Amino acid sequence: MKTFWVKLTPKASSNRIGEEIALENGQIALQVWVTAIPEDNKANKALLKLLSKHLKVPVSSIEIIRGQTSRVKQIQIHA
Repeated sequence: MKTFWVKLTPKASSNRIGEEIALENGQIALQVWVTAIPEDNKANKALLKLLSKHLKVPVSSIEIIRGQTSRVKQIQIHA
């Protein structure tokens, strides 16, 4: 099992994964942009789909464990 932080930006011009950035609390997070809107869980679903494609793991093995309604999220990969 692996966990990491993501800073998600919804309503972007394209779906993409950027570089690691430092958050205000000192954590390191992966910057991610998705075109989906942050309503009805659409941005979160787009995030999981993008991470699944990038990491080559099934969407069902990726879970948002913290930050469902926040831009900063903790992600867990079940291998």
